[in-house]
Amino acid sequence: MTTQPNQSTKPAQSARERLQEAQRREAQRATVRRRAVIGGSVLAVVAVVAGGAALAISTADGNGSSTPAAGPVPTTVVTPANTSGPDGTVVVYGNPDAKHTLQVYEDFRCPICQHLESSSGKAVQQLADDGTYKIEYHLAAFLDNNLGGQGSRTALAAAGAALNEGVDKFKQFHDVLYANQPEERQDGFGDVNRILQLADQVPGLKTDAFTKAVTEGTYRPWADKVAAAFNKSGVRGTPTVVLDGKQLNVFGQDGAPLAADKYTALIRQTIGG
Repeated sequence: MTTQPNQSTKPAQSARERLQEAQRREAQRATVRRRAVIGGSVLAVVAVVAGGAALAISTADGNGSSTPAAGPVPTTVVTPANTSGPDGTVVVYGNPDAKHTLQVYEDFRCPICQHLESSSGKAVQQLADDGTYKIEYHLAAFLDNNLGGQGSRTALAAAGAALNEGVDKFKQFHDVLYANQPEERQDGFGDVNRILQLADQVPGLKTDAFTKAVTEGTYRPWADKVAAAFNKSGVRGTPTVVLDGKQLNVFGQDGAPLAADKYTALIRQTIGG
């Protein structure tokens, strides 16, 4: 599971645990130092467009390659159509009146989320499609803070643009993002051109409105709200899967995500059906 940094330290930690924690923090600091040396600075290029100034920014990813970022982030929160939950920060897939609710907490840059999606994803969707439960997606972006870059938020904002086109378009785009997830320390999703290329894989998604929203970052402020809601949820890592308030262990004893048949059996056992 990919976890957020925890600022608190339990007083009952053993000496070994404290040593491990110190080693972990030093490894994180070393990673930041390496990224600072490799990544270098932020390059700002000012161009005059139609009598006004447009700011184009490139940021270095974890491997030192640069990916074009979206333009200046809008400040007005525009909530996509088809949202749910408090302040429109939840995405519901499936019959909203389904008896059971599966809450899925994930980050588009999270490699463990991708492993779970590739292993159990089709079964997760099938059980929503057949009405066993509805899925509530709670999306995070803390890996941008952990690793640098803006791929989580850019992908989340683009998912908002897909949601504005329809819940089915969101789900298809969601699946395409995971199927094409870059290596964790590469900020591939921070490149809006790459995002638009991936959108070509969803039939009918790449409308003029979708392209404009992705290019201009229309839903970036909304993505920030969604990420903030995740941070306040109390969930400490991704993926986290909760069925009717009960957190599920969707990983086997070997640490690998459950295969589709075992995931389905777990759901049936949990709901008693």
